[in-house]
Amino acid sequence: MSSQKASRRDFLKITGAGVAGTALGATASSYARVMGAGDRVRVAICGVRGRGQDHIHGFARVPGAEIAALCDVDESVLNQRLGDIEKLGLPKPKSYVDIRKLLEDKDTDAISIATPNHWHALMAIWACQAGKDVYVEKPCSHNWFEGRQLVRAVKKYSRICQHGSQSRSNPGMLEAIQQLRDGTIGDVYMARALCYKWRPSIGHAAVEAVPPGVNYDLWTGPSSSEAVHA
Repeated sequence: MSSQKASRRDFLKITGAGVAGTALGATASSYARVMGAGDRVRVAICGVRGRGQDHIHGFARVPGAEIAALCDVDESVLNQRLGDIEKLGLPKPKSYVDIRKLLEDKDTDAISIATPNHWHALMAIWACQAGKDVYVEKPCSHNWFEGRQLVRAVKKYSRICQHGSQSRSNPGMLEAIQQLRDGTIGDVYMARALCYKWRPSIGHAAVEAVPPGVNYDLWTGPSSSEAVHA
């Protein structure tokens, strides 16, 4: 692996942690050691209504990262986030409604995906095909098949992909897994887990017109597709 690719990989790891709010206390000098003086990663943030807003604030605090573009199917949300970035005192990024147009931008190094879940796998695969590195929020896919297509794309196009499962990088988790591998508690033949994240039903809404400024066809995207192919 080249030192340049290793540096980019380390940068995306740290940046991913920074976006998650777990490593924003890292110093500018630590990032400089990762990337090298003067190097910047130009990031496009995709999906900026909810979680993507956190990405904006996260990347804004990461030395070595530049928010180069925003992408969202809702133009009102897109314009609002452009205003938020202006308030942060950052350069105005490019803006896109269609992810395909964004991926044609040769000046963008990586994309950060915080769209609704049904876009995650395909958007990440397209980004790899376009020569971009990827940070993708969880879940990266709806099923095992889609996930494998993303892995194939990362390998086929020699890209870097960081998945937003921060707990997998937690020191306590790493130590626990190592203890299991070392046989501390003997042979493990079964594991049970319980996760309390109950959420109320979103209910059923009446049919209504698409809100002004929303490209509904782009929002729907691959949600009606049965498969995603790299």
